[in-house]
Amino acid sequence: MAHDHAHTHTPPTDLGPAFRWAVGLNTAYVIIEATAGLLTGSLALLADAAHNLTDVAGLLIAWGAAVLAKRVGTATYTFGYGRATILAAMLNAIAILIGVVVVIWEAAQRFQSAVEVPGLTILLVALVGIGVNTGSALLFMTSQKQDLNAKGAYLHMAADAAVSGAVVLAAAGIMLTGWSWLDPAVAIAVSLLIAVTAWRLLRASLLLELDGVPATVDRQAVADWLGAQTGVSHVHDLHIWALSTTRTALAVHLVWDGSDPDAFLDQVTDELEQAFGIAHATVQLERRPCERAGICLAVR
Repeated sequence: MAHDHAHTHTPPTDLGPAFRWAVGLNTAYVIIEATAGLLTGSLALLADAAHNLTDVAGLLIAWGAAVLAKRVGTATYTFGYGRATILAAMLNAIAILIGVVVVIWEAAQRFQSAVEVPGLTILLVALVGIGVNTGSALLFMTSQKQDLNAKGAYLHMAADAAVSGAVVLAAAGIMLTGWSWLDPAVAIAVSLLIAVTAWRLLRASLLLELDGVPATVDRQAVADWLGAQTGVSHVHDLHIWALSTTRTALAVHLVWDGSDPDAFLDQVTDELEQAFGIAHATVQLERRPCERAGICLAVR
């Protein structure tokens, strides 16, 4: 019976500079926007400022998780602290959804007691917000494609840019028509849009937290590829799960008939990383199906 544990993988992108810039820019903008909202009585500005504040907290959580993920494993946490990035993505999603509920509640109250708001001030502050949030989102544009933690930060910033854009439209509408109800109406509409993206992020992070197969990996394709390797007659007990938002692990039993197990294992683990992005693979070779094969999840 032979085993192999592959640990080589490309180091994840250093997101420290991106987080530093994003936190700094958004903290400054929260102060500006909250002050303008209080002075003008604009719920749209206050709602956006509150959402930006949760984003700053979310960015700090995601940043801390990214730092933790770089720490090596210990005798207690043998896989390291990579799952902190999954928890951070989940917390970000929950924070957004809570913010959505609060904003919609406040907006509903505003419909019952309309407040006159200065459209020009709202428009100018929101234009600044578009620049800040778009710039922050671009900091995570590339990394969010491979890292769910970075995707959480990216969605936060992109959602805020959308909110600011909608606030600009509301301000322009108020200036043209005098309809103050556009302020809470826009707050509700944008909040619902944000809720959709937050729900998707929550589902994706929950999948990884429950050891589901990452969306970037096709389990059946991996099983078929393993079964097609020279000498393999049976594949069972195949498990694929996330160690973090950027690292994927695999464990599998292969019934194999060959003469050089070391060379075979090196080739399989290397190609698993290259073809499927699975950097931590544990492969058990067997001359015949083990006693657990009948109860394991057989795939070939």
